[in-house]
Order: sequence, then C-alpha cells, then structure tokens
Amino acid sequence: QVQLVESGGGLVQAGGSLRLSCAASGRTFSIAVMGWFRQAPGKERELVAGISRLGLSTRYADSVKGRFTISRDNAKNMVYLQMSNLKPEDTAVYYCAAAGSGPIATTTDEYDYWGQGTQVTVSS
Repeated sequence: QVQLVESGGGLVQAGGSLRLSCAASGRTFSIAVMGWFRQAPGKERELVAGISRLGLSTRYADSVKGRFTISRDNAKNMVYLQMSNLKPEDTAVYYCAAAGSGPIATTTDEYDYWGQGTQVTVSS
C-alpha cells in the first residue's frame, strides 16, 4: 500500500502563486507515475499534471500549461505542483495520485492510490 498526503492549499488572489506538496509513504518503490488532479464543484475530476518515474516526462492540461510545473524528488518521496498566475477557474480540490505503471494517464481509473485532497481557492 501507498499513502499520499497533500499540503499547501489555501486562499490566494488571482495572479498569485501556491506550491502544493504530496508526501508518499509505504511501498513507494512501486510508484511509477505521479499526478495531480483537481475537482471543482459539479465537475469531473481532471488531470492537471503528471510526471513519470524519473521525471523525464511530464504532461499538463491545456488550461495550466505555462502556469503550473510538476516536479518530484524520489529521494524524499515527494511530488510538487508549483502554481503561478492563478485564476479563479483554478479553484478546486487538488488531489495527489500515484500509479504503479506508466504512461502518464489522464483518467482516474489508471491511478491506484489517492490522497485526501487539499482545497485551493482563487479569489478574483
């Protein structure tokens, strides 16, 4: 089993920045792909960004390209999401997810483990 715990969410004004962190524990050697998803009220959960095991490949939703950056530190079992130039439409609960194999999938059913989520609210 793998446990994922997110942190770093909060309230920020439009144009501001936040950095989300996700700490993994347990059978972390089994993790391949790490991803950040988000879910706004009344909407489906969507992939925001994903990163491969060694960080050589990344994938972003079109809506966040150029504004968000995903990174991981395997030595610390951490994955990060640096969010800049935030917009009100980025408001959502953000979830960290882990998959035991690649490639970087966009659908939730391809991920085996999930964190509890952290709220990001962007005010206009």
